[in-house]
Amino acid sequence: MATHTACSENGCKGQVPAALEAVHLCMLHFTLKVENDCAQMRRETVYGKTPHARQVEIIRFIADHGEMLARASTSGIHLADEMKARVLNTFLTLMNLRENLDRAALRQPIGRSS
Repeated sequence: MATHTACSENGCKGQVPAALEAVHLCMLHFTLKVENDCAQMRRETVYGKTPHARQVEIIRFIADHGEMLARASTSGIHLADEMKARVLNTFLTLMNLRENLDRAALRQPIGRSS
């Protein structure tokens, strides 16, 4: 359920679902932030030279944010069809980031590490 907390984005009057309370964002701004962060991480990892510790951080990001999105979107709050589509697209973005991370790691030559 939505709490009485307003989204922390300037000018947004959206309510923060309980599952997103930790990040103080409404569903719209949470999905936008996750998609932006994923795009940034994808650019960072595209060449397969990301250090192992950073790869672990990215995998943790994917898991944590995917779980938060799942909890928020299935918590019983009403979501317009456009928001449902955005949520599904954000899940796809998280999944693609993970796949791209795995693919980039496979492109790294054997015997060479960062």
